[in-house]
Amino acid sequence: MDIILTGTGSPIPDPNRAGPSTLVKAGDTHILVDAGRGVVMRMAGAGSMPMFLSGVLITHLHSDHVCALNDVITTHWVLTQGNVPLRIYGPVGIAEFVERQLHALEPDIGYRIAHHEPLTAGPNVEVTELEPGEGFEINDISITTAATEHSPVKPTIGFRLEHDGATVALVGDTIPCAGVDELAAGVDAYVQTVIRRDIVEMIPNEMLQDILDYHSGVIEAAQTAARVGAKRLVLTHLVPAPQPEQYPEWIARAAEHFDGEIVIGDDLTTVSV
Repeated sequence: MDIILTGTGSPIPDPNRAGPSTLVKAGDTHILVDAGRGVVMRMAGAGSMPMFLSGVLITHLHSDHVCALNDVITTHWVLTQGNVPLRIYGPVGIAEFVERQLHALEPDIGYRIAHHEPLTAGPNVEVTELEPGEGFEINDISITTAATEHSPVKPTIGFRLEHDGATVALVGDTIPCAGVDELAAGVDAYVQTVIRRDIVEMIPNEMLQDILDYHSGVIEAAQTAARVGAKRLVLTHLVPAPQPEQYPEWIARAAEHFDGEIVIGDDLTTVSV
């Protein structure tokens, strides 16, 4: 499997980082995890497109993780002419969110159907709401879920993907919890959204201080990776976003608590397992 960081940014706009999203490729199976701003352009940069997606996995409904889902839906519809369903999986609430997105797109859908003869109906979308602990398959990838902790955002879930003996955990925004431990146990790659707690604590902004209580810091992510025996720790959704020359500092802080491989980078950073 190839794990491609199609968006390493945060709600803070950054010209170099798209919003939170990760693309997993296993042969011809492409799975997108979350859909932050700019994800379709980053998918193109990763050698993929919405038309190639076998599934979209959503961890939670914070806007920065889903704001480009309408772009994924529309682009998939236009490129497949609606002949292939776009399968979206997420926590309870995702079905209503997608329905409202389609309502918002009604004028556009009408225009395109009126203008393009091959388009005879609106987007072909199939949505599945998941309870923590449910498992399913997308082609030859087995996927399990568990509850994560991002309160007051509820429900939130993370995903564990297994293919041909390789495993990856993608857990979204969360603090350390039993669900993360379950998903990341012994994986080849544990992908965790992180903040630099030490830096955020020094910024005198009340709303920024609020993020301290529901995100893993770099150190917490490293401690989790060590505790569950993950082989690699992949850092994404970086707050505040570092410059490349600062990457060694982030890695060094994690390496104090985890002796496996630590990956941090720009958008389109790729890890193969």
